Amino acid sequence: MTILNSDFQTARNWDNDNFVHPWEGMANIGRNERTFAEGGDGIYVTTETGERLIDGPAGMWCVQVGYGNTEIAEAMAKQAMEMAYFSPFSNTNSTAAKLAHEIAERTPGDLNHVFLTTGGSTAVDTAIRFIQFRNNVLGRPEKKIIISRQKAYHGSTYLAASMSGKERDKGWMDQASHLTHFLPNVNPYARADGQSVDDFLDEKIANLENAILELGADKVAAFIAEPILCSGGVIVPPKGYHNRCLEVCHKHDVLYISDEVVTGFGRLGHWFASQEVFDIVPDIITCAKGMTSGYSPMGACILSDRLVDSISGEKSKGATFSNGFTYSGHPVSAAAALKNIEIFERDGILEHVRAVAPVFEARLKALGELPLVGDARGQGLVGCVECVADASAENALELDHSVGAMIDAHCQEHGLILRPIINMCVFSPPLIISENQIHQMFDILEGGIRKTTDDLVRQGVNIK
Repeated sequence: MTILNSDFQTARNWDNDNFVHPWEGMANIGRNERTFAEGGDGIYVTTETGERLIDGPAGMWCVQVGYGNTEIAEAMAKQAMEMAYFSPFSNTNSTAAKLAHEIAERTPGDLNHVFLTTGGSTAVDTAIRFIQFRNNVLGRPEKKIIISRQKAYHGSTYLAASMSGKERDKGWMDQASHLTHFLPNVNPYARADGQSVDDFLDEKIANLENAILELGADKVAAFIAEPILCSGGVIVPPKGYHNRCLEVCHKHDVLYISDEVVTGFGRLGHWFASQEVFDIVPDIITCAKGMTSGYSPMGACILSDRLVDSISGEKSKGATFSNGFTYSGHPVSAAAALKNIEIFERDGILEHVRAVAPVFEARLKALGELPLVGDARGQGLVGCVECVADASAENALELDHSVGAMIDAHCQEHGLILRPIINMCVFSPPLIISENQIHQMFDILEGGIRKTTDDLVRQGVNIK
């Protein structure tokens, strides 16, 4: 049931009284005025007041083929009527088996073992638990530390959150800190004054190798990295970073986990970005979000044959990988993912992304010339505009929070939803977006930044 106009205040009361949202700010719980997304068509969502807005973040980086796709909805309905659920602990199902096969057909190297999960967080959890399990079977119970990066985001379940390096997400939350080690920020924008990108890259690679040596290669199990650190602000590491990290990892018998929860399924114009964009074949890939275009929850942890074979058969010591979920391989979600893959191939979605990405990237880069913008970065169809009002001000952090909120408000007023992350505006539109719609989106965003700049100047803020 969709509630529009006359009854939406009732729904708002339910939302505030009963619906605890992710990342709920406790100071305002019960008093929020969130926008209701009540309908959708293509790249647009419709609010409770009937406003039609471009969905800049594609939900949460996930609605690849857009809203209102009847083919995916019909595939889900058909599967639900035929077989809505099976127990993955004791049975199997042809729809889930076919999805695992189709994913394996599209992964690089020998990543052919697909563990289906409920989303990105549980995919990362599964990867970490498999690595722990494997080292136990191999008689290496001390080899458990996972190296991650500052600004990385890998999920919100306990293990996945422990691997995440977004400082402001950790202030009040417990984590398995004994299992993790964080390396410094890999954002070239944050490099020291006068430091070249090449020297910055060398420094980041040295950070990784030094950490492995200091912690002990016999203690370090894996390095986990997003090809692009998306939730941390769409951080694109220097060219060659991932390839060199992989070399360091394999030199010291450390596994490489490529977290493609955001970049997988087309965001950079390929099924997976690891090999096609960043020239690496990792040991494990995690994915989710775009697998079903957001139509149903699902994720996957994809393991290399080499890892599985090393603890299988006679080498298994009779061990069981005691990890899984009631909804692993859920057939309705699997049907959505299979139809999503079919649409991608039939409609040339990956080719379309590669065709329009240069337009997206050019418009993004141009925003870097605006006075309020410190950096404009991104790749494929994912971007971030990082704004700097007055870094020297005593209330700089307060200013940063207000800047993101002001830009978001101005943009929504003119037809665009963004995802403000403090002073950063992040966007990753549905992959079906056209060139004209890209220009429309950036026109609104540029206007929102200019209006915010004017607002700040009127408040007496010193812009740059």
